[in-house]
Amino acid sequence: MENRGEIPVECHSSAARRTGAAIERTSYHGWADCYSLVNGQVEAVVVPAIGRVMQFRLRGGDEGAFWENRELDGRLHDPASGEWLNIGGDKCWPAPQSAWPEHQGREWPPPAGFDSSPVEAVAVERGVVLTLPVDPDYGIQVVRSVELDPAQPVMRIRTEYRKLFGAPVTVGIWTIAQMREPERVFMLLPEDSSFPQGYVRLMDGEPAELKIEGRLLSLARHPRVCVKIGSGGSSIAWVGPSSIVRIDAEDGPGEYPDGGCLTEVYTNPDPLQYVELETLGPLAAISAGSQIERTTVYTVLPRSTSDPQAEALKAFGMAPPPL
Repeated sequence: MENRGEIPVECHSSAARRTGAAIERTSYHGWADCYSLVNGQVEAVVVPAIGRVMQFRLRGGDEGAFWENRELDGRLHDPASGEWLNIGGDKCWPAPQSAWPEHQGREWPPPAGFDSSPVEAVAVERGVVLTLPVDPDYGIQVVRSVELDPAQPVMRIRTEYRKLFGAPVTVGIWTIAQMREPERVFMLLPEDSSFPQGYVRLMDGEPAELKIEGRLLSLARHPRVCVKIGSGGSSIAWVGPSSIVRIDAEDGPGEYPDGGCLTEVYTNPDPLQYVELETLGPLAAISAGSQIERTTVYTVLPRSTSDPQAEALKAFGMAPPPL
């Protein structure tokens, strides 16, 4: 059984007990001063020391869906170091990635204010508000509000980009959840897609075992090459050995990155066996004093069949095709 790494040090608040969602202070795999958010069905773990939501899982489950790099347990990131720590969990970056050199003078690593820095964390009634340091190149401060639904197996993350100083920038909110090795990943394609195949390849690697049946696209992780695809659909699902996680992007008008992608899936080759389920918001020109925000919804369900497609249909609330 996995060492969950949690040592509760603070009792539930009375407000949390009333709503059905509770908050505990905890340590987690070598990081101190973390938060465990729980309701009757699910648990989320927030690690302010690295600015990540590190886990989301069924309550009492041995393992969660989010990938965690155990080799980096307890590590802290120095933004001035110029290195990138592939820690895992859920984070956000500014889209499009192609604009990073224009703003920060380099292609990699990601802008310092968006990734892995220690953040200010404040517990609220149903969750935690994370306030990241201001990114010096974009002049943007990220604020993420992480909360559990009091009665459903649902986590909502509202991400705000607050433009505090500097010249106007055109940017979109890009959230990235690194997930463990799936049985399959599914994308729910839109009824009317702007992409001829219903999706677009964003890297040269050929998707592994890609299938399209009606509006349901699925693929596996490729063990040898990097793969990335995108879609104009707003829902994606990870099907693992014992649970399913559905991720829903907030839909709406606007020009979306990468030719019109609301959701994207990246699969990483060996030896790090993970995939990324990503959501994107529309590009917006923001100037000092303005902000943009998007909400991403995560739902986790237990598996009830051995058929991954049936599990995806269940997660998307769709009826199985007739026999």
